Amino acid sequence: MRVPTMAMIACLLALPLAAPPLAAQNKFMAGDPVESSSFFSSALAREMPYEVVLPAGYSASQERYPVLYLLHGWQGDETNFVSLTHLVEDASAYKLIVVTPRAGNSWYVNSATHAKDRYADYVSQDLIAEVDAHYRTIASPHERAVAGISMGGYGAMLFSLRHPGAFAFAASISGAFAGPSGIESVMPQLKPSTDAAFGAARSTTRRQNDVDTLIGAVDRTRQPYFFLECGAKDTLLSSNRRLVEKLSSHGFAYEYHELPGAHTWPFWDGALPPMLEVLSMQMHVEPASEPDAAEKPSTPVR
Repeated sequence: MRVPTMAMIACLLALPLAAPPLAAQNKFMAGDPVESSSFFSSALAREMPYEVVLPAGYSASQERYPVLYLLHGWQGDETNFVSLTHLVEDASAYKLIVVTPRAGNSWYVNSATHAKDRYADYVSQDLIAEVDAHYRTIASPHERAVAGISMGGYGAMLFSLRHPGAFAFAASISGAFAGPSGIESVMPQLKPSTDAAFGAARSTTRRQNDVDTLIGAVDRTRQPYFFLECGAKDTLLSSNRRLVEKLSSHGFAYEYHELPGAHTWPFWDGALPPMLEVLSMQMHVEPASEPDAAEKPSTPVR
């Protein structure tokens, strides 16, 4: 049973050691409520793909919906959640649009070493504008959420802290919060990506994107409700506990769940339903109407 604990230990959602290959295959059948799309990002000056999970009955209605931006982890891509979890089935319970973008190993920041890799601007500006323009969203920060796993969990927290008032809910599952502050010391395979994203040790980019530091510097009254989950056997558990202690000491509204599991897709799959349930309560997302049998999503093959 998942019991919310306000304040208390957090889990340093480590990087996705079990991250899938970039060419993850979509195992859903034709007719499922998943759309693959792409658009030209001004921030990156190139075409970027993303996937959208639409609520039941979307095509037959004129209704507008809240949006969840769900961010993949290190070595992941936009197809991971649809291919490797029960996201489509889990999200079908709610009147909610879910968007999963591609961000490479960017750490969701504007790179300190490659001027053209402005991934923070790509997500926070270009992607949100693209989705609001092409889907029936409720284009308001009060109806917008961000969440992610591992590197994406760090990104979700970072976007909320760096853009006060932009999201109504933010969630991190196994978030890699120490990305800019020495995570490569315990996971050396990450060093090429952290060096590219944040630059040398003690760089300005590392300081500007350190979530521990940002927690103490932002106005908590302009931050959303934070939801955090981490596996008790996650490699970076101690760092996540430290971050939750900071949220607690600075008076943020949050809940934290430390559960059996590690930094793996089975843990992340199981973590999605409780996250979506709390999101729906915090943002007052309506439950979906029961879809017709032909509209019901199939179950991923694993």
